[in-house]
Amino acid sequence: HDEDGDLHPGETVEEKISLSERFGLWVSFYPFRQDDYLGIVAHWLRQLGCSDEQIAQAHDDALRWALQRGSRSGRVAWQFAKDFAGKK
Repeated sequence: HDEDGDLHPGETVEEKISLSERFGLWVSFYPFRQDDYLGIVAHWLRQLGCSDEQIAQAHDDALRWALQRGSRSGRVAWQFAKDFAGKK
């Protein structure tokens, strides 16, 4: 038994996948446009105490960071901001 009381957890996972395929349930997360991503980066950098000048300097680095990670998302923006602010 697992935490949920399932005797065969693998079968439970397969059943859930089968239900999602049968009823067409899909959750999609689309990447942010570049301007939106940079806006979120700027927000987090401000929250972390960076100046407007530092934020402007961070744009190219933020874009490279997202490119290296294959995504422009809120999580990637937050990770970049923490890394950038930690180095300043």
